[in-house]
Amino acid sequence: QVQLVESGGGLVQAGESLRLPCAASGDTSSINAIGWYRQAPGKQRELVAAIIRGGSTHYAESVKGRFTISRDNAKDTVYLQMNSLKPEDTAVYYCNAVGRIINYWGQGTQVTVSS
Repeated sequence: QVQLVESGGGLVQAGESLRLPCAASGDTSSINAIGWYRQAPGKQRELVAAIIRGGSTHYAESVKGRFTISRDNAKDTVYLQMNSLKPEDTAVYYCNAVGRIINYWGQGTQVTVSS
């Protein structure tokens, strides 16, 4: 079992930055990849960024050049650094861990960007 706890969300103005940590606990050695997803009201949940066990990263086109995903293995924490935030980035952001058999989700953290 893996537990994920997101934090760092809040209300910011357009152009500002936020950093979202996702702290993993439990059987973290079973995690093959961690991704950040977001879901805006009335929209489907979408992948924002992901980092694979080997270190490679993937970004949605809408956030390339603005968001950076990174990890601190010593702390079992993955970070999503979000710069130049836009109102369309407003959503609940979820952390997802891909395990050996199943995926795990955190509870989500709200990010609101005002214009």
